[in-house]
Amino acid sequence: MWKLYAVLAAFFAAATAILAKLGIKGIDGNLATAIRTVVVLFIAWGIVLASGELAQIKTLTKNNLIFLGLSGVATGLSWIFYFKALETGEVSKVAPIDKLSVAIAMGLAFLILKEPIDGKTLLGGLLIVGGSVVILL
Repeated sequence: MWKLYAVLAAFFAAATAILAKLGIKGIDGNLATAIRTVVVLFIAWGIVLASGELAQIKTLTKNNLIFLGLSGVATGLSWIFYFKALETGEVSKVAPIDKLSVAIAMGLAFLILKEPIDGKTLLGGLLIVGGSVVILL
């Protein structure tokens, strides 16, 4: 099932880039990020409430809160810089470079989380890096 979710995430990430570029026209990227964040906030909490998962809030540990908080900071910074790039850059160049995050996440998962890395995964990550370098140059 994770593969389907991953493909759906990629599809909606692509839609995000196109919709954001259309929506950011004439406004500052920070304002665009703030508006987008409010929408995400309502959707996320709506799903939690509708699915009855709110009761799990009692099981959160200090570690959960620290790392989810840091993840939120990283997400916010990512979105701010992404929208800043979209303000002046072309989606066809900004989005693939942003996806360099995939290769970085793979490397960090290998180093920090000690996840195994096989040849196919390594090759895929290197191709992502290579594609990003081509676009950057």
